[in-house]
Amino acid sequence: MQPEENEFSAGRGIYVIEHSGLGARVLDAWRDMRASLRRLLREQPGEARLILYVVASDMVFFLSWSLKTMVAPVEGVDPLISPDKIGLLMAGALMLRTAVMYLFSLLVFAVARLARGQGRWKDTRAAVFWGALVSAPFGLAAALLSVGLGALSPTLPVLHESWVALPVYWLGLIPFVWYISAAVAEAHRYKMTAPTFMVMSALALVLTIAALLWGQGDMVG
Repeated sequence: MQPEENEFSAGRGIYVIEHSGLGARVLDAWRDMRASLRRLLREQPGEARLILYVVASDMVFFLSWSLKTMVAPVEGVDPLISPDKIGLLMAGALMLRTAVMYLFSLLVFAVARLARGQGRWKDTRAAVFWGALVSAPFGLAAALLSVGLGALSPTLPVLHESWVALPVYWLGLIPFVWYISAAVAEAHRYKMTAPTFMVMSALALVLTIAALLWGQGDMVG
């Protein structure tokens, strides 16, 4: 019997195999995340490579939230992530977030297997870590948009209102959930991405609310 990884190359195609640079791989993933994940799993990446992906996404995460916190803070968000916590944010981005991503991938793996998924935990880690890196530029773009709105707010005060500015803070969460959902669906051999996306969206909503409540509790304490 052939190794499990070869299932991804058996009649399912590999997307743009001549593109080996990280930038080209990310562009390929934007166009077809599932095919990009097939290619990655076919290469049987080691754990060091997967860690590199998640740490790179951690760095972009740190940069994005630093911009939104230091350059264009929004009323209502300051108590959760304030400038005096920037060192804690950096430490969290580089260490705690990596650990959280491992735990998150384990949770996704458990749910996927309950839903008759066929992927291994390593396949799930690859899907989650690669999806986090692929979606990271969108989070950075959302941060830059937030900075732009902050720069225009003296002229257009409505841009500083929470109902306008807060959605921009969380805009990067949509591609994050979508690309990870597509990768997880491929890793576990699901035919459709949409059901995975709906489940992941619900999970992301629960975790986001939990984070907000934790931030408010930390502020009160």
